[in-house]
Amino acid sequence: MIEIERNKEYFKKLKSTIDERYENSTVYPPKAKIFNAFAKCDYESLKVVILGQDPYHGAGQAQGLCFSTPASIPNPPSMQNILKEITSDIGACTVKNGDLTPWARQGVLLLNATLSVEASKPKSHFGLGWEIFTDNIIRYISDNFNGIVFLLWGSPAIAKKSLIDTHRHHILTAPHPSPLSAYRGFFGCKHFSKTNALLKEQGKTPIAW
Repeated sequence: MIEIERNKEYFKKLKSTIDERYENSTVYPPKAKIFNAFAKCDYESLKVVILGQDPYHGAGQAQGLCFSTPASIPNPPSMQNILKEITSDIGACTVKNGDLTPWARQGVLLLNATLSVEASKPKSHFGLGWEIFTDNIIRYISDNFNGIVFLLWGSPAIAKKSLIDTHRHHILTAPHPSPLSAYRGFFGCKHFSKTNALLKEQGKTPIAW
């Protein structure tokens, strides 16, 4: 998927801009982990796509997987709420330390709309071209896979619904898991059990959340 985009003119401009930002300011995640979501999730095993907004903007938090943080740091509030919902929904969760790499290895693409951010400046890299890239990735998945479960949390993610063929894929929407909106419907959405039910219907192995 990425290789198709790398040769496009917009991507070349984006890469130049991002390289300059990394050189002249503090940017997260570490440059080597920008495309971590793709490195950790094998295309052949892709089952689920979770869409985030942009990486965490605090030191040591972002690791190139939306909502995920290294096991060595405390869980951010959104991650805490995700774990609460998993426990409420299915009784227990296998991931407790915030590192969602095990999900990625089971076929969950943890994709942010924007793949980089400046320190302490949320959404600072919106509009640079990342959205073109990630929208094209979503379209590619929609056109070339079948039966993918898309989890869209929050208005920006839900807006991506128009990129997805609803005749070929499943879309579950809910408010964002942040403390500002989790009580408006993220808690109780039961997306984790619903996702596994949809996967089982297709004869696919459910996710060990």
